[in-house]
Amino acid sequence: MTMDLLDLPPVGATTWVVADGYIPPGSTGPVPEMLSHDSVCILNAGGRAAKVDISVFFTDRDPAGPYTLEIAAHRAHHQRLNDLQGPEPVPVGVDYCLLLRSDVPIV
Repeated sequence: MTMDLLDLPPVGATTWVVADGYIPPGSTGPVPEMLSHDSVCILNAGGRAAKVDISVFFTDRDPAGPYTLEIAAHRAHHQRLNDLQGPEPVPVGVDYCLLLRSDVPIV
């Protein structure tokens, strides 16, 4: 039996929480090749593009975001959180949690 990966039923959920986020304030190797970072990896295995909003929650201040990404159908996306700049940069050296909400199921 052969499975057609493009015809899979939807997998994942429309809301995800990442409870452990942190961007180290320094790097241990040459920059930019070894710049310290934190990433969120998202899979859209479905047949429609996903609009994903990321909100960043902190222990001592109001949340930042949402930061909006579009992930094409049948694609993986690796987002470095230090690259999110608008509405404000994600701070370095501070722990945080992420709330991801999508209009289609993602993993």
